[in-house]
Amino acid sequence: MLAQEVIAAKRDGQVLEPAQIANFVGGLTDESWSEGQVAALAMAILLNGFDVTERAELTRQMRDSGTVQRWDLPGPVVDKHSTGGVGDNVSLMLAPALAACGVYVPMISGRGLGHTGGTLDKFDAIPGYQTQPDTETLHRVVADVGCAIIGQTGDIAPADRRLYAIRDVTATVESIDLITASILSKKLAAGLEALVLDVKLGSGAFMRDKARAEALARSLVDVSTSLGCPCSALLTDMNEPLAAAAGNALEMANAVAFLTGDEIDSRLWDVTVALGAELLVQAGRAADIDAGRDAMVDAFQSGAAAERFQRMVEALGGPAGFIDRPWDHLARASQVREVTAGQAGFISAIDAAGLGQAVVELGGGRRRAADPIDYAVGLKDIAGLGLRVEPDTPLLLLHANDDARADAAEARVRAAITISDTPPAELPLIYERIS
Repeated sequence: MLAQEVIAAKRDGQVLEPAQIANFVGGLTDESWSEGQVAALAMAILLNGFDVTERAELTRQMRDSGTVQRWDLPGPVVDKHSTGGVGDNVSLMLAPALAACGVYVPMISGRGLGHTGGTLDKFDAIPGYQTQPDTETLHRVVADVGCAIIGQTGDIAPADRRLYAIRDVTATVESIDLITASILSKKLAAGLEALVLDVKLGSGAFMRDKARAEALARSLVDVSTSLGCPCSALLTDMNEPLAAAAGNALEMANAVAFLTGDEIDSRLWDVTVALGAELLVQAGRAADIDAGRDAMVDAFQSGAAAERFQRMVEALGGPAGFIDRPWDHLARASQVREVTAGQAGFISAIDAAGLGQAVVELGGGRRRAADPIDYAVGLKDIAGLGLRVEPDTPLLLLHANDDARADAAEARVRAAITISDTPPAELPLIYERIS
């Protein structure tokens, strides 16, 4: 079978057979398909689409292009995936809370993409923490602690790694079929028994409108379930940052304050508890959603989640006592600038993506994959939608290490926040549950 035959079949709107998909995935993995051929099929898929059987087959074969983890643990293995947002540090609290509830969480996470922050970048802000441990270490930490938040290793879904790099530069990232296969091939390679998805919509999400977000969520749930992993999804709001901080060290400190109970953002609490409750029900650790919520609340309020977080940090090479004194170890910015409203009124709209780009402007994100990260910079104490402000009311604190970058970031912040005479209509935090 020639690559061009597979490309022509999808170009002409045909349903690809498993053998044709196998030819493609094999060509991705051993590089017998050229970059141009991969790009051509990706564009044909974007334009003509997959049916559910093609989508599931592509996901399965991409999952199996590398190692699929096998576990021998006394409880179920679960995970969560978010489609990305600004101030979304849910994973940092969710994984240890779930571990405290008796499930095991090998959370394979990613780095920042565009305006969104990456979970691995946040953990890279902790000196010594290994975000790329070997498989033996991963299994040991998950067994001992109950959770490990790490990055994709070289043997996990290698076909996806090459396909994504090509999609990123050929305007084919938006394909729901390819997004589904990309997300699930990595997640299911972790050997999961249950999965929950946080699909964002709004100004800071990749899927800004509800119809597209719902279509992606349904695709992910259907394919995961068809491949033997029970799955549900929550459609959640990203029309403002989820936490009151954006930036790697700042979001890590925000998560520590959440875990210790020193400071908890209400929106962040609600989404974290809701996602945890979903997983506990799927994993058979809670009879219903209410019982799942109760278990999550107890994990946080008892300090059990904080204790698991500290154990995970130490087991993966981070400092002892980190959760008690995070700023002894996290990088601090050389300057903190207060950005005030400049006029009276209500915060009526926030372009969350614009705030994410302000973090990138400061050096806290990447314009290119090879760009270094400044872990200290970012935004803190971000004001929320509906807040009544006066000209001197702070909108946020801008943490920077360079005057020119700070000026550029402040301009992005001001462009991203709209102040009007009337408050905005209140938006739901969780729009819908899909299962």
